Amino acid sequence: MKSAYLVICCGLLGGTLGYLAFAWLLKQGFYGLVLPGGMLGLAAGIPHNRSRTAAIVCGALALALGLYTEWRFFPFKADGSLGYFVAHLHQLKPVSWLMLGVGTLLGWYVPHRRIAEFPPQASQRIDG
Repeated sequence: MKSAYLVICCGLLGGTLGYLAFAWLLKQGFYGLVLPGGMLGLAAGIPHNRSRTAAIVCGALALALGLYTEWRFFPFKADGSLGYFVAHLHQLKPVSWLMLGVGTLLGWYVPHRRIAEFPPQASQRIDG
């Protein structure tokens, strides 16, 4: 159970760094919405874990952080509120959806693939 919390905490730290990296890149003239979710996933993949739930939570957090980042930096002109943004998600540009999808996938997949990297238990080993 502790490892799942560690995965999520590392993910939140990585997501924060991804958010800050997105802000910095935007000032340089680049659009890297994949960074918040992607860095969340990369950081969450550092500790080993056995929890599929932690990977799912990281994927959901990656999506939420990506949407929050898009809203903070590019709110709709008609109304800048979060409620309006959520109600009009279908109006986001395709490139935004693509980057949100890749960031969310990385947020889930990287911690998920680390589950299978655990060495097998002594009772499961096949000695040849």
